[in-house]
Amino acid sequence: MFLVNNISTPRWMIFLIDVAFSIISVYIAFNLRFNFDIPETEIEYLWWRVALIGSVRALTFIVLRSASGYVRYTSSQDVQRILRIVLVGSLIYPFANLVWREYTDNPFLLPISVIMIDFFILSFLMIGYRLLVKVIYFEYKSSDSIKETVVIFGAGEAGIITKRTFDRESERKYRIAAFIDENPKKIRRKIEGIAIVSLEKLGSLLEKKQVDRVIISVLNLDPKKKAEIIKICLPHNVTVSTVPPVQRWINGELSANQIRNVNIEDLLGRASIKLNEKAIIKELKTSNILITGAAGSIGAGLVFQIARFAKGKLILLDQAESGLYELETELKNRFANIDYEIVIGSIRNKERLAKTFEAFKPQMVFHAAAYKHVPLMEENPTEAIRTNVMGTKNLVDVSIEYEVEKFVLISTDKAVNPTNVMGASKRIAEIYAQTANGNGKTRFVTTRFGNVLGSNGSVIPLFKKQIDEGGPITVTDPEVTRFFMTIPEACQLVLEAAAMGEGGEIFIFDMGESVKIADLAKQMVKLSGLELGKDMQIIFTGLRPGEKLYEELLANKENSVPTHHPRIMVASVREYEWVEIQGQVDTLIELYDFQDNEKTVRLMKQLIPEYVSMNSPFEKIDIELGRIPE
Repeated sequence: MFLVNNISTPRWMIFLIDVAFSIISVYIAFNLRFNFDIPETEIEYLWWRVALIGSVRALTFIVLRSASGYVRYTSSQDVQRILRIVLVGSLIYPFANLVWREYTDNPFLLPISVIMIDFFILSFLMIGYRLLVKVIYFEYKSSDSIKETVVIFGAGEAGIITKRTFDRESERKYRIAAFIDENPKKIRRKIEGIAIVSLEKLGSLLEKKQVDRVIISVLNLDPKKKAEIIKICLPHNVTVSTVPPVQRWINGELSANQIRNVNIEDLLGRASIKLNEKAIIKELKTSNILITGAAGSIGAGLVFQIARFAKGKLILLDQAESGLYELETELKNRFANIDYEIVIGSIRNKERLAKTFEAFKPQMVFHAAAYKHVPLMEENPTEAIRTNVMGTKNLVDVSIEYEVEKFVLISTDKAVNPTNVMGASKRIAEIYAQTANGNGKTRFVTTRFGNVLGSNGSVIPLFKKQIDEGGPITVTDPEVTRFFMTIPEACQLVLEAAAMGEGGEIFIFDMGESVKIADLAKQMVKLSGLELGKDMQIIFTGLRPGEKLYEELLANKENSVPTHHPRIMVASVREYEWVEIQGQVDTLIELYDFQDNEKTVRLMKQLIPEYVSMNSPFEKIDIELGRIPE
């Protein structure tokens, strides 16, 4: 039905219009057949014919429901339906000719040529009428008030589907201004009346057209190209959205509500990681695998990556009850056939670990459990040692005892030339795991990378929360920079390193260029459709205890050796003696009973000569040791 402002044309009226079209059509067909000079012999029966033909058409329209559906939403399926209805009516005429011949002197009710001409004319009238109503309706609705002007990147099939999806969303009042495409053969052409322009003209188009939103419809777009498009749009305060994969469409149909705004991760613009899946499958397929910190960001990311390949049992260990519950729920949804066991426990409890190893006999361990917040660990050094050092020692020792085949430690760039307790505790964990290699059957591998976008406690969730609350966004220093990668990137590289590791290596990942946190905050403001200085402010709070301006992936005395994977290198680090490290680590752990933060940090600095505190009360120890001037 044709609806404007809740006034609808009833179906009976649409039916009468179709019948009127059928009468007009056959009359025109007769005139065309006889070149607008109908013989008198034909005129004698013309109106009888028209009446009879109109009755036949009316019957087919009723039986086959030509007036069903909404005219204003006429689709290609509706066009096919109308053609079928007209064709059925036209096929009845030859049989009507036989009856006509019995009762009249005229041999034909309708000459074959008239039947054919009538078919095309009536099809044109019925379909054209519906399409005209659709065009008028959408023009009427869109002329009321345009809420958003949209540009679609990608003039392929997905782009056309996106355009039609917005056409259906009439109440939202979208206007498609243009398609953007990189194929030179498509430039300056039109799709459904919308012009296709080149990517080079996107910037000027954003300025001239006052575009509100750019939608990236290309489903497998190169990440670098996506980042390029986003960076073109950001200066214009334009919202950038992406079309989800086809698998997420509802019953195979795209909904406008499924089109999501891009994430800050999309600005990294790095190519997808190519994994050596054969090596990873060979490493994981028969193993029972223990993952510590399984409810955390990296731990959960590892679980989902490993679940793609593993055939053995996954043992998911964490002390976070709620996090494990959420992990289990998602596992059931995404990997219904995976064999797993949820274990609530702490890596600080060696007896609990031993029971777990005894029960499930893991052949591989991915150790992601750790305290990681720099300011909190700066205030609680003994707890950092208890979890990051003693917890790692417990796992290493139990892994050797139960003859685990491979142990993968997840470390951090903050362990390089550490300036804080957290980084130093992770460096000690690295040293302990590395020196343990060769003291049993277990091969120990360490992976070291920087900040992970979107992980728990990272700046991205914090900035999102601050933006949602109306600001301000807090950044420690305008010059502070960090290396970033996404959770899937980090976890995929961990698996690749785990597969290639022979034992004793510290693998470092290519994190790309370091990013200014202040620039990250500005980009997030723009991606949110807000204007910096008007809708949102950034304030600088000063570096936190133990925080440094720039992170590193290698210490000053370390070099790296390339591997077969372009984004994974092996760090050449100083070697330690196993017996010596065991004694120093045991002494450090024993200090927990005294809860003496200063003595704990002093011993950490003796163990790691490059550990020099920054913006911290523990700088006084470095002054005493002569590492920094008074």
